Amino acid sequence: MPSLRKNILSKFLIIVSVICLLAVGYWYAKRFDLFNDNDTTFVRYPAFGIDVPTDFTIHGIDVSRYQKRINWSLVKQMKVGNIKLGFSFIKATEGIGFVDDMFRRNWKKSKEAGVIRGAYHYFIPYKSGKAQAENFIATVDLLPGDMPPVLDVETITGSNPAELKQNVKDWLQTIEGIYKARPIIYSNADFYTRYLGDDFNAYPLWAAHYLQKSEPRVSRPWNVWQHSQSGRVNGIATSVDFNAFNGDSAAFKALLLK
Repeated sequence: MPSLRKNILSKFLIIVSVICLLAVGYWYAKRFDLFNDNDTTFVRYPAFGIDVPTDFTIHGIDVSRYQKRINWSLVKQMKVGNIKLGFSFIKATEGIGFVDDMFRRNWKKSKEAGVIRGAYHYFIPYKSGKAQAENFIATVDLLPGDMPPVLDVETITGSNPAELKQNVKDWLQTIEGIYKARPIIYSNADFYTRYLGDDFNAYPLWAAHYLQKSEPRVSRPWNVWQHSQSGRVNGIATSVDFNAFNGDSAAFKALLLK
């Protein structure tokens, strides 16, 4: 009898272990969206160094001082197959007093090269949203044909959900009041869902999501998808983020400042 009980217990423990492993595997697959039934088509472009989602017709990059000195004419001229880079988001400011070292050059040279440009602010969650907006306003002169101002919010470090949301609201409302355009929110899919969610669904969304080849894992419409951090572009010495616009040329034109 003891031997029989031991065999039954052993089998029971094996079954429980298998169930636990399956549960963990299922959670992991859901967490990283491995059950991917999306029909997005990716094609490898060696010149870009990445797979590019070819279901989208408008592609772009985003840059900051980390891309160093950019030759914007080469960026504009680059075309691989039917893929061209139609826009670039450029880091302008961070927090209350920081201005990106390369912003003014990038802002001027991208315009001269004919690249549609947008400026973004990297948000510090525990600092005044209004004061951060004033830093951006003092730095960025937006013109018709530019993309709306962008708030890059991707960390809650040093803050809490309520403070984060209030500071984000203060930034967005201050910026919209000055530029008369609804800002775009940039965030990764998980952070947006966890900390911003329904309170900000009225704003255009630029969503970062790299873990698999499907559209951003958010339960709301999105406008731009940052799908890679490791692209290569003529005129840029370092790797660069790649983005796809979710819409046709008419929708893209409608997004731009008038």
